[in-house]
This record gives sequence, C-alpha cells and structure tokens, in this order.
Amino acid sequence: MAKMNMIQALNSAMDICMDRDPNVLVMGEDVGYFGGVFRCTDGLYKKYGPHRALDMPIAEGGIMGVAIGMGVNGLRPIVEIQFSDYIYPAIDQIVSELARLRHRSGGEYFAPVVIRAPCGGGIRGGQTHSQSPEGIFTHACGLKTVMPSNPYEAKGLLIAAIEDDDPVIFFEPKRIYNGPFDGDHDKAASPWNTHPLGEVPEEHYKIEIGKAKVLEPGSQVTVITYGNMVHVAQAAIKNSGIDAELIDLRTLIPLDIDTIKASVQKTGRCVVVHEATLTSGFGAEILSQVQEECFWHLKAPIERVTGWDTPYPHAFEWEYFPSQKRITQAMLRTLESN
Repeated sequence: MAKMNMIQALNSAMDICMDRDPNVLVMGEDVGYFGGVFRCTDGLYKKYGPHRALDMPIAEGGIMGVAIGMGVNGLRPIVEIQFSDYIYPAIDQIVSELARLRHRSGGEYFAPVVIRAPCGGGIRGGQTHSQSPEGIFTHACGLKTVMPSNPYEAKGLLIAAIEDDDPVIFFEPKRIYNGPFDGDHDKAASPWNTHPLGEVPEEHYKIEIGKAKVLEPGSQVTVITYGNMVHVAQAAIKNSGIDAELIDLRTLIPLDIDTIKASVQKTGRCVVVHEATLTSGFGAEILSQVQEECFWHLKAPIERVTGWDTPYPHAFEWEYFPSQKRITQAMLRTLESN
C-alpha cells in the first residue's frame, strides 16, 4: 500500500494499464509533455513516448473522432477532456457515434474508449470550469458513467474502465483531487488540501463498474450520493447525529438499484444529494426508480439536495455547493414526516 491522493491514484492506474497493454494510450490537450493541467498524466510522456502520450489540438470534437477511430482499430485510448465544461463540442461524436457503435453495427464493431473529465466546483473556477454534466451522458444509451469519491476507488474504477470493451465516461471531482474534503466549507481556507487521503495499492486491481457501496450503515434514512457530495454528506451525518445509511453510487450508469432498494426498504426514507443543478439532474432518475421500487416502504416524500438552477456562480460558490446544513435539513424533514 502507498499513500496517494486522487491525482496520483489516477496516474498509477493509467501507468499500470499502459505498461500491461501496448494498445493503451493517453491523449488530450497538454496531457503529454506538460503532464496535464492537473498533472494526472505526469511522467507518462517521458516513460512511454509521444506516440502513447499524445498532445492534441484544442478541438474536442476532433479529439473524440480520432479516439473512436483508434478504438475501432484495436487501440484503447484514454481521452482527457481538460475540464468537463469543455466536453460539449465533443457531444455529437460521443453520443451519436461512440455510444451507438456496437448497436448500429450489430455487435461487429466496438470502441473501448475512456473519457476522463475533471468535474464540479470547489476550486473557485467560476461558471466555465465548475460544471457537473454527468446527467447528460446518463441519458445516452451505450455509455457507462462513473464518478469516484476517493483515490482507492478512482484507481480501481479507472482500471476497470480502461479494460472494459464499452465506452466509459469517467468524471473526476477536482475538489478532491489533491486530498480529503471534510465537507466543512468554512474550514476550507484553500481550495486544495495537499495531504494524501489514504492507502492505495500500488499494484493492479479493479473495482466492478455498476456496484454501489454502503459507506455508513444506518436505520433512520438513506442518503444516496456520489463524487464530492459523499464527503459533505458523511460530515452532515456525523455532525447531526442522525442514524443515516450513506450510499456512494460510484457508478451512475449502470445504476445499482438493488443496493439502493435494499437500503430504502429498510429505512423508509430517502435523501438524494448531488452537486449538479436540480432540474433534470441525475437525482431525478434516482428518485423515480426509488419511487417505483420502494413506494409501499416509504414513510416520507423523497428529498433532493442539489446545486441551484443557475450557472455556477463564482462569487457565491459555497452558497451553490450543497452544504452540510442543507443535507441535515433534508434528513430532518424526512424524519418529521409520518
């Protein structure tokens, strides 16, 4: 075991996969010589050369088109979109081509492409560097959508994504890239914490895509979340004293509805938390499936705690960011209902 933050864990995952399989390569803007804007690909250019750590032009649609062609022809490209906010020019290639390739070819062709994209706020990035667009891609059939909440799972899930024969969108919460986030915004004097989060194996290992994890067992209410919000929800549960069961989805698509269902049927109450905007956010899909699967077990209406339906505000970042207070209030509302 080694102490790693999320950046180091992601780098380790890519390094291991590139070493094991010569068909694996990384590509994107500044991922080669510079090592990536967040340093996630640092050292890969020096170790594997410019043909496997490719610096690409500022043209996300073109980058994705090239990656799809590579995938069809036997390579396993890992595409870095510098910020998830920049993924929109590539949506047509991702949704219309990459996601549908296996289906439209009757299973004859596939493209094992991983798209890595730093997402979310908490680093004072403003409205064009803080978006959480995961809900868009969960709507596209043929894509798997992953968002880890810590370095151990980031490495295991990324290795599983790279070795998967189907395309995976891999969102990385940049608020926790460099270390732990205790969910208390007032204590966050700097957007970056530099000490490692925990222990991560240095060797190859995988975490199954499509399996959620119960982080905290509880009996009063189920809290379902992913990414940054895992840490905020965990702090809210601890500081409120509520006996809540906390589920880290880890994978949005495929969604582990069995784990969710078992928990909500036990607690009878449910709070869904995510950083993305409320309207048409992925929380709406979770809420819908909980309603369908657990209606007769629910003792209170399902609550959602999310970002606001506005562009991400630079000056009021922590007011936008779902807080411990808002999560605690949502849990209490469910407990007050009969």
